[in-house]
Amino acid sequence: MFESYSFSELKLKGQLFTDRLHKHLYATDASVYREIPQAIAYPKDSSDVIKLINFAKTKHTNLIFRTAGTSLAGQCVGNGIIVDVSKYFTKIIDFNEKKKTITVQPGVIRDDLNAFLRPYNLQFGPNTSTSNRCMIGGMVGNNSSGTTSIKYGVTRDKVEALSCILDDGSRIELKSLTKHQFQEKLKLNSREGDLYRRIHQLLSNESLQKAVKDNFPKPEIHRRNTGYALDALLETELYSESSQQFNLAKLICGSEGTLAFIESITLNLDQLPPKHSVMIVAHFNTITDCLNSVKPVMELPLYTCEMMDKTILDCTKSSLKYKDYRFFLKGDPKAILMLELRSDTLERLKQLELELFEILKTKTNSYYNSLINEASIFKVLELRKAGLGLLANISKDTKAVACIEDTAVSLEDFAQYMADFESIMKRFKQSAVYYAHAGAGELHLRPRLNLKTSQGVADFKAITHEVAHLVKAYKGSFSGEHGDGIVRSNFTELLVGDVCYLAFNSLKTIFDSDQVFNPGKIVNPKPIDKNLRYKTERTEPDFDTILDFSPEGGILKAAENCNGSGDCRVSTQANQAMCPSYQATTNEKDTTRARANALREFLTHPTPSKNAFNQTELKQVFDLCVSCKACKKECPSNVDVASFKAEFLQHYYKSNSRPLADYLLANLSLVYKYLPPTFYNAIVKNKYLSLGLKSISKIHVKRNLPELSKQSLHTIIKNKSNTFSSKKTTQKTVYLFIDEFTNFIDASIGEDAINLLRKLNYDVKFVQQLESGRALISKGFLNRAQKIAKSNVKLLSEIISAETPLIGIEPSAILSFRDEYLRLNHHNQASTELAKHTYLIEEFIANEFKLGHIKSSQFTSNSLRLKIHTHCHQKALSNSKFTFDVLNIPKNYQPTLITSGCCGMAGSFGYEKEHFQVSQAMGELFLFPSIRKTSTNTIIVANGTSCRHQIKDALQRTAKHPVSVLYEALIDC
Repeated sequence: MFESYSFSELKLKGQLFTDRLHKHLYATDASVYREIPQAIAYPKDSSDVIKLINFAKTKHTNLIFRTAGTSLAGQCVGNGIIVDVSKYFTKIIDFNEKKKTITVQPGVIRDDLNAFLRPYNLQFGPNTSTSNRCMIGGMVGNNSSGTTSIKYGVTRDKVEALSCILDDGSRIELKSLTKHQFQEKLKLNSREGDLYRRIHQLLSNESLQKAVKDNFPKPEIHRRNTGYALDALLETELYSESSQQFNLAKLICGSEGTLAFIESITLNLDQLPPKHSVMIVAHFNTITDCLNSVKPVMELPLYTCEMMDKTILDCTKSSLKYKDYRFFLKGDPKAILMLELRSDTLERLKQLELELFEILKTKTNSYYNSLINEASIFKVLELRKAGLGLLANISKDTKAVACIEDTAVSLEDFAQYMADFESIMKRFKQSAVYYAHAGAGELHLRPRLNLKTSQGVADFKAITHEVAHLVKAYKGSFSGEHGDGIVRSNFTELLVGDVCYLAFNSLKTIFDSDQVFNPGKIVNPKPIDKNLRYKTERTEPDFDTILDFSPEGGILKAAENCNGSGDCRVSTQANQAMCPSYQATTNEKDTTRARANALREFLTHPTPSKNAFNQTELKQVFDLCVSCKACKKECPSNVDVASFKAEFLQHYYKSNSRPLADYLLANLSLVYKYLPPTFYNAIVKNKYLSLGLKSISKIHVKRNLPELSKQSLHTIIKNKSNTFSSKKTTQKTVYLFIDEFTNFIDASIGEDAINLLRKLNYDVKFVQQLESGRALISKGFLNRAQKIAKSNVKLLSEIISAETPLIGIEPSAILSFRDEYLRLNHHNQASTELAKHTYLIEEFIANEFKLGHIKSSQFTSNSLRLKIHTHCHQKALSNSKFTFDVLNIPKNYQPTLITSGCCGMAGSFGYEKEHFQVSQAMGELFLFPSIRKTSTNTIIVANGTSCRHQIKDALQRTAKHPVSVLYEALIDC
């Protein structure tokens, strides 16, 4: 146990958190481990890091350095101070195009780095499945490799130099040294000189040299991280016949932050791959057939040779995002190989393609081979990258556990090794999950275990132990790319032998005598079954929720589906909608992962209270969630934080008084209904009265309140009943759902929609005086929202069918029928059937156009440029392409989609005083810059009412709804 002390003396330029929320958020990474740290530090610069090192030495605590926190072996879990460098250590320091080198800080994201390098035809080659959020510092710490290692090697191969801070706060530059330069280092009267002398003494030991040769993985296995990279130091001109120069940076690669703090990293860069590419996906009826095919296909110069098995492929079927990426599959393969070829010439590429087809035909048992064109390859690779997250959805408690997933053997041994591995699995009655880097002799092999049971934990230990022995028998690597961490450090001594393990301990002492840097990883680990994320044989709390989480096994298990892989931590350059608040703040607290982790943590370990949801930490972590639902689609584990937030708010306010503003904002439809529009608009337009209304509603003074339409849409329909009556001949009857926003605020848009549909020969019917309950759901008034949902489903299910669909104008309202209404109605048959026949109006029109019921000839031939921003809920629950497609119906219209996430308004969120700045920051991520660059002659289109108000408030541009654009484009029918 650590002594008790105060952090007040630790004066950082950055931030230091010791609160319960942050400590619990950082208690886990993407592994099965959990340990509460003492504090979380966000150092602003290297002087902060030095302060932290000195503090840790003085107080006898430790530092765990962390970037994206996606470690699978527990590298980022510990009881000391977590030092998160992802927020401030994000600069590119130097770039030398001529030398093809770049120097970066450890918090630079791999894909962002390559985006910077792309104009120079250069890249950093290693490419992990987490490349859109993993950081170069973490890749060095793990010696990462990824899908491209068969072509570009591993991170260690690319590191030219490292600037590090040692345990005494001194700096050291690690780079290649000639023999003479090395001798000069030995003469230094300094910490650096002492370091080199002691390491030289260690490596000069012939017994150690022999032990490394005898016990380390075969040299041809380029993915090898077990322990410290003594072999990389010995395979130099100082200790062997090699011509390689000595470089201590090679040792730091794969050291998992246990030896020094990496201040900056200099990388050698590669040319971008050849411009032409093609992929062939080989389908197999058995795992064995797939594995036996690896060696023959690797006779060709493949750029990718990746495997996925049926387990993961089946997980993609229900994914909102990835189900559309299965286009290349034929039948129901037990496994597939993804084989990518590249060339600078189409002729050579075609030749390679034919050769690969011939190998597959004559030397393998593939039953089908899909040919994927260059434009679609990214979808196949994205499906592969999603594997880790998708595995979280296999079942409620039994998960595909990361423990033996990192083994690598030589290709010569691969097939036999896998046969022996399968024998072990059979003894444990396991059907393991297989995926990843077959071409490199490494598969991510995961047993399916329930670590909430004693038997599951016992199998976890026993399987890992047996596979460690198997790997040793083949002179393979037990840690191919995911590192030793906690889970595999327990077997390091078994794998490398006593002599090498003693040398590892000596290295740790040479660099870090006081055990300041990430202790318990690589050497002297805690037991493999200590500090597991879940306690065994515990009685899990059961929560009575309004929303139905039974498909996930309850709200707690729904939160547990987050495995920590950090897909929600991407930067704006990734063109991903998830998670907008994190992209605006870059705080871990504001990620999807943090919200799911916090819900899991605080429901499992609540403060004493009859109401487990009554915890201020949960209020904090959900505060900036805008319920955009991007996580529901883009998170591979389908973690639906919007539903978590709504349910939390419902329960939290059972024990706490709600702000008056919540009641007003959740019930605006009642205000709109009973206040005459002229009276309400007079208040809104009056400077002093509007300020009073804003003050009561906690709305920011810079916000313009929306005005009401002079007449509600229901009133317009009533007054124009003759005009809106059905034509004698119609091609289809539709029911238009008149949501509360369209009814009171955007009645003219509703009128345009009715006229558009009628002139396109549709019989438009109405169900009077319904509301969606959208605002009630967002604010967590779920009891009332449930009554509305049940009433709406009961009424509409009697009249809505495939022949008479329900269509709606406001995405957040109509798409509630396909999302929250299912949970509010406990996924009953009526709500499920109604959801199938409910459409956003753009979906309906796009589908009718595709069927030939609507024709371009019905619209103007004039030219018009349009720029489209679609609503978050459409992006998550439908597809922006529907809006794009309908605005392409007029043959000379030129629409383009803005690659944007949330606009930042998100219903009432952006109006609220405490959220105004974050709302603006979200808009500045994508939307605002794109519109600023757009000519005033281009029409801005947005189908969300809050989106249109955000655009108007921030940019003084009026955005039109797509139905208004289409209605104006109609040739008078």
